[in-house]
Amino acid sequence: MNKQQILRNRPTTLPDNSTWELISSALPQPAADEVLVKTHYVSIDPAMRGWMMDRKSYLPPVQIGEVMRAGTVGEVIDSNGHPTFHVGDILSGWGGVQQYFTTSGEMQYKVDTSMLPMAKYLGVLGMPGMTAYFGILDVGKVKEGDVVVISGAAGAVGSLAGQIAKIKGCRVIGIAGGPAKCNYVAETLGFDACVDYKANNVYNDLSSHCPQGIDVYFDNVGGTILDAVLAQIRLNARVVLCGAISQYNSTEVYGPKNYLSLLINRGTMQGMVVLDYVSRYQEAGAQIGQWMMQGKIQSEETIIDGIENLHPTFLRLFNGDKRGKLLLKVIED
Repeated sequence: MNKQQILRNRPTTLPDNSTWELISSALPQPAADEVLVKTHYVSIDPAMRGWMMDRKSYLPPVQIGEVMRAGTVGEVIDSNGHPTFHVGDILSGWGGVQQYFTTSGEMQYKVDTSMLPMAKYLGVLGMPGMTAYFGILDVGKVKEGDVVVISGAAGAVGSLAGQIAKIKGCRVIGIAGGPAKCNYVAETLGFDACVDYKANNVYNDLSSHCPQGIDVYFDNVGGTILDAVLAQIRLNARVVLCGAISQYNSTEVYGPKNYLSLLINRGTMQGMVVLDYVSRYQEAGAQIGQWMMQGKIQSEETIIDGIENLHPTFLRLFNGDKRGKLLLKVIED
C-alpha cells in the first residue's frame, strides 16, 4: 500500500490536525515510459504554506483532495520502458508527501549518492542550496567588503546564503532565535556575529554590529525584522526577498514601514523564486559541491521519522524546533 498525505482543508492561520488526512491507497503502477519511485525523504519547506492557499502564485495551489506538494528524494524500484531512468537510480524532484509515486521524469533529476547521503539532495544540494546560491549571488550581487545581514540564519537557506557571502569576502551578520542557534551560526557556520531576535532589540544589535550600515539583506522572515534592517541600509543596498515566514499564518497584512529608506538610499528590493533558475541548477550544484569538498560549506539536517508526523513536523518551521534542513523520513525500514 501507498501512504499519502492529502490536503483536506485550506488553513487561514497555522495548519491544524484537520489540514491533512493520511490515507492508504493501492501501490501505483508505472504506465508506458514511466518509473515507480520509492520515496525516502520529503522536504518540509515554508513555501508549502503558500501552496495551500487558493490564490495566484508562482505555482498553482494544491487542490483539496490532492497529495500535498513537496520535494522528494527516492529510489526507482520499477520501470516501464523509461528511456533515461532505471531501477536503482536515485531521483530528486517533486514527488509529494507520499511513499510511492510514478513519474515520466518531468522535474526529476538523477543524483549520485556514492559520496553524499540522499538527504543532502533536499538541502545543501537541493532547492535550499539553489535558493541561497542564486539569491545571494544573482539577486544580492554580493561583492568583497559588503556588509550582509541574513535572517533565518540557522535555517536551510539562510545558513547557506551566509556561508556563500563569507566565501565572497563579505562581513556577515546572522539573525536567529535563541543562544543555541546563534552559537551555531557564529561558531559552526563562521558568520561574523549573530543577533538573537528573541532576547534583544534587533535594531540596536544590528546598529552595534553594522555601524556603517548594511549593503545586502537576505530576508527570510519579513515583518518587524525587515523594518529594522531597512532603517539601516546603505547607499545602493540590495534587499533579497526570499521569504516572509513571520507572515505566513497571519490574517492581517503587514507591509514594511521603512520602505522610503529604499528611495533615500537608491536601494532595490527584489523577490526571487528559485524555479526561475532551473536551467542553471547544474552550475550551482557543481560550485556548492566544490565548496563542500574544500570544507568551506557546512550543512545540517533535522530528520523526523514517519509520514504520519507531517503536521507536527511542519509546525517545527514556525516554532523554531529545527536546525538546517527539515526533512520527513517516509520510508518504512
